[in-house]
Amino acid sequence: DLAKKPFEPHLPPQMTRPPVVQSPYVGGCVLAEERAPTPSGYAVEATPQVRIACAMRAPEGGWHSKDLIACCVLQTLLGGGDSFSAGGPGKGMYSRLYREVLNRYHWVEACEAFVSIHDREGLLGIVGACAPASAHHLTEVLMSNLLRLGQQPVERSELDRAKNMLKVNVLTQLESRLVLFEDVARQVATFGRRQTLQEMTQMVDAVTEEDILRIGQYMCSAPPSMAAHGEEDILRI
Repeated sequence: DLAKKPFEPHLPPQMTRPPVVQSPYVGGCVLAEERAPTPSGYAVEATPQVRIACAMRAPEGGWHSKDLIACCVLQTLLGGGDSFSAGGPGKGMYSRLYREVLNRYHWVEACEAFVSIHDREGLLGIVGACAPASAHHLTEVLMSNLLRLGQQPVERSELDRAKNMLKVNVLTQLESRLVLFEDVARQVATFGRRQTLQEMTQMVDAVTEEDILRIGQYMCSAPPSMAAHGEEDILRI
């Protein structure tokens, strides 16, 4: 009400929305082979690496999907990072990709889960890096961890750890006023309102092992997507 009086004469003009073009998920593979640049300040060339991303179709609905929060929990459960970390609270050292990929395969330089959500579709996958000679093995490791989501239910302790970490990460980020203002703007633009922190934490706590298994099975019902970038004949992947 306070804003109506000074801002009402300056309402934006009414505009017709452009037609929405459907973009269905189809999967596929893209390989880009090129020489990596030498980092500035180094006398010798950096060790070449291949970066591979394997992803599956996220639950349909995009930002308005009922499984949006569950996808975020699943990403946190997978976790991951670089092969070197100083550790410490909140680093995700007990996430699945740290325990079962980075700590198991010495040749993996990086391995981390990601979620890419769009208006109606999305991707949930894992991106990793290794030497060119191990690219084929890394692809197998990434895909096996994604397929496992639709075959085996997660353990309760693993799920509880992921939910607690997700809540801690969100609440810690919102301590910054800049992040808080951006969060308000993004939620109002996307959902028409801002969810309270209590609503968010309740939705995170409501995610079950059955939800994660159901999402994993849905992901595995469509062809995967893969992208790779590197040098030294990555077509061998």
